Amino acid sequence: MTYKAEIPYGAYWSTPFARWQGSFANLHSIEFAAHVAKLELAKRKIDPKCFDYGALGFSVPQKYSFYGLPWLTGMIGASQAGGPTLMQACATGVRTLLAATQEIETGMATTALAINCDRTSNGPHLYYPNPRGPGGTGMAEDWVMDNFNCDPLGKHAMLQTAENVARKHGIGTAEQHELVLRREEQYRQSLENDSAFLRRYMTLPFEVPAPNFKKTAGTLAGDEGVSQSTVEGLAKLKPVMEGGTVTYGGQTHPADGNAAIVVTTRDKARELSTDPKIAVRLHGFGLARVPLAYMPEAMLPAAQRALAQAAKKVADMKAIKTHNPFAVNDLFFAKETGCDLKAMNNYGCSLVWGHPQAPMGTRAIIELIEELALKGGGFGLFTGCAAGDTAMSVVLEVCDA
Repeated sequence: MTYKAEIPYGAYWSTPFARWQGSFANLHSIEFAAHVAKLELAKRKIDPKCFDYGALGFSVPQKYSFYGLPWLTGMIGASQAGGPTLMQACATGVRTLLAATQEIETGMATTALAINCDRTSNGPHLYYPNPRGPGGTGMAEDWVMDNFNCDPLGKHAMLQTAENVARKHGIGTAEQHELVLRREEQYRQSLENDSAFLRRYMTLPFEVPAPNFKKTAGTLAGDEGVSQSTVEGLAKLKPVMEGGTVTYGGQTHPADGNAAIVVTTRDKARELSTDPKIAVRLHGFGLARVPLAYMPEAMLPAAQRALAQAAKKVADMKAIKTHNPFAVNDLFFAKETGCDLKAMNNYGCSLVWGHPQAPMGTRAIIELIEELALKGGGFGLFTGCAAGDTAMSVVLEVCDA
């Protein structure tokens, strides 16, 4: 199908991603997202008053995040826009895009902002009162680390889901490391010609604000903390879990950042686009869940559902991007679909530039659009897994308006 909603070409952005405890560690993620949105909307001459809906996504709460989307839109000068605050772990980027699309589709809004942010750095340490506990004691949770390390349904770490899929499908450490080197090589393409690809949607050099957002604390030339692996270095690494296959080199790293996409009607898209001759159309979304502790497998049925809604096949995709917290994800997906493993994830992916959860999918979708634009148009697929053995996917098209 073809949705009524479109993404105006160029009406999207992302910050660089910074490895946790790095340059963004002390920035309130929602205030930071609003700060960036104001600058990026002004750069594109988009009046915040045009928004009549918004969807904010994050997976790590911050102070006052109870107020969510209305707080953010108020900070950017779009106080007339309301909407939900959504949390679906690493699938949040697709979820907020779908929420914006549905609002346009039903005629309940004309122009929406799907904006996502996360700060894994300095995650909240929560205390839950329990008057019935021994002596009235409560329970504590380290939001980021405890949820990385324990799925409450199965009591296993996320890493275990990758090992389960690796074991089931015969995926070894050596091929994971080989893929890591390929993905880093692809990311380096985005850095060529003074980061020409990144500059298509990212403001560089990026001015890092101080925590009060009143002055600049420093600048980033691009993503911060990206690994530069070697064959020899990866070969020295041992699996993190005893008897496993996944090393620290074969998985992503926690990160901080934000990203956003504008969604609107077809006519309004021409007005807000940086190139009115290019259209970005949405054709299919997919959600899936697989058996407990097999999270990386979920990206396949989610992709199949998005493709079915779009009436397309994997072979019809001119570009494919994935959320790959583990190299295992891509190896599994390529084996099951017959995709060219080395041709997926051109210019970068979460395995390389990091894992700030909510905005990760948004950035990947933006990069998918720009890759298709460079290729002269065509259909593209993004698919990615999320906590709880789920995944979400989207099929879109870049074409002549």
